[in-house]
Amino acid sequence: MKNVMDTLRERGFVKQVVFEEDLYKLLGEKSVPFYIGFDPTADSLHVGHYLAMMAMAHMQRAGHKPIVLIGGGTAMIGDPSGRTDMRQMMTKETVQANVDAIKKQMERFFTFEGDNGAMIVNNADWLWDLNYIDFIRDIGSMFSVNKMLTAECFKTRMEKGLSFLEFNYMLMQGYDFLVLFQKYGCCLECGGDDQWSNMLAGADLIRRKERKDAFAMTFQLLTTSEGKKMGKTQAGALWLDRNKTTPYEFYQYWRNVNDDDVEKCLKLLTFLPLEEIEELVRYKDERINKAKERLAFEVTKIVHGEKDALESQTQAKAAFSGDSSNMPTVSIPEGVNSVVDILVSTKVAQSKSEAKRLIMDKAVSINERKVVAIDEVVTANEISEGFVLHKGKKVHIKVTVAR
Repeated sequence: MKNVMDTLRERGFVKQVVFEEDLYKLLGEKSVPFYIGFDPTADSLHVGHYLAMMAMAHMQRAGHKPIVLIGGGTAMIGDPSGRTDMRQMMTKETVQANVDAIKKQMERFFTFEGDNGAMIVNNADWLWDLNYIDFIRDIGSMFSVNKMLTAECFKTRMEKGLSFLEFNYMLMQGYDFLVLFQKYGCCLECGGDDQWSNMLAGADLIRRKERKDAFAMTFQLLTTSEGKKMGKTQAGALWLDRNKTTPYEFYQYWRNVNDDDVEKCLKLLTFLPLEEIEELVRYKDERINKAKERLAFEVTKIVHGEKDALESQTQAKAAFSGDSSNMPTVSIPEGVNSVVDILVSTKVAQSKSEAKRLIMDKAVSINERKVVAIDEVVTANEISEGFVLHKGKKVHIKVTVAR
């Protein structure tokens, strides 16, 4: 069987690896238990987590055993990585509610049966009841403060002030790796490249405490060709929860990615063979739209299922062809008739000021009528029959009135 590290490299996942030759050999010899941690800072995963789960799925398909670590304990502290400010503190109740919601989403991505069936564990099970003195004596003595302060995850926080609470995060994450090694033989931690310092600390802790090999491998962050993080929409993050980001909105995000990002996204976010991807992106003219449609369909199918992917595909085609019978439909409250309020109510605009700017930029139409004044209203006839709201060339929705 092909070594999974070759697969991950070919598709563009791998960023950094520690003891790479030894890990490559190990992954080619036997099934390796590995883990990625996800802190439940919200009640849904977002597209950044999705990339990590795709990497885990490739590894499981190659025979390795995924351990999904939900950070019910570490979320009580907050990861300082990539932050210039301290995260908002959460209650145990909020953390637990987020854990429960995320577990349900995780179950869509992995096989839980068989020798390499995935496991979901929660580090609250061993972190919440730690004796702090024992922990500092046993684990804290293994960490050098001087070395910790050179870590990238602390450098940006040092400028504004790093709390001792956050300083403990690296110890906690390293301890997680040690516990998973002792319980399940987990010898590999994977994750986003912003976690590199924390992951090295965990691998080093195992090597010092257990005198055994441990490895770390980071994945590329999902960025555009311009280096900006992908997954940001006007409404905020691109969530995997359908109640936060509808399947249609999710589909449309991928349908509208920049031409330069299509190949990268197909490799990272779908299971399509590389030969098929190469054929899809061969042409850089209008034929690239076929590749975008395939990307949107495949990613929506993985996250929401084939039924939602097909429905979103139908709605998207209807929106662009003007077929209002199959367009995505949004209801607005009775009595709302100003175009500005309608734009906000349908979430086509995030605020009244944005709605007014869109109108002034001549980017809004009702049916085939261009809206030219910020105080314009829809007619009683348009309200009663329902109408199509257009924003620019890419947003087309049917609007009805909730009665």
